[in-house]
Amino acid sequence: MTKNGKINEGIFIGETINTPSMLCVEDWLDTLTWAKSIGGLKGLVARADANTKVLADWAATTPWVDFLAADPAIRSNTSVCLKVVDPVVTRLSADEQVAFAKALAALVEKEGAGFDLGHYRDAPAGLRIWCGATVETADVEALTPWLDWAFAEAKASLAKAA
Repeated sequence: MTKNGKINEGIFIGETINTPSMLCVEDWLDTLTWAKSIGGLKGLVARADANTKVLADWAATTPWVDFLAADPAIRSNTSVCLKVVDPVVTRLSADEQVAFAKALAALVEKEGAGFDLGHYRDAPAGLRIWCGATVETADVEALTPWLDWAFAEAKASLAKAA
């Protein structure tokens, strides 16, 4: 905020002191324009809700998975957290469950079908799937068969190890 020991008054009349910060501003303006084009806040929420509904419908028919938050009223519609409820996995130690969840996520990532699906470091073992408005619902739909495949592969690895 100073230049040569004096206050740099130019920054108070719009002179930039950091070009990358202006790029961030422009990105933000592009984002707001995009958000407005899809219906503003209502459109953004609707996209996240649609993405989360895909996972809710899938979880309702998939016996090995459930939402980490049992109460639908407190579930996130953007950072969706799931847990493995298959008895073979739930009988494992906490550390083994963490390893299983990491293996499941790694299998999906290795196939290029989903990225950054691992649970938060301090959260219970499971999956965390971004369902925010920037994700296409078709991509969430395409992910679920890969999750089923990865679960079957990871569970088969448990049987081989036993």
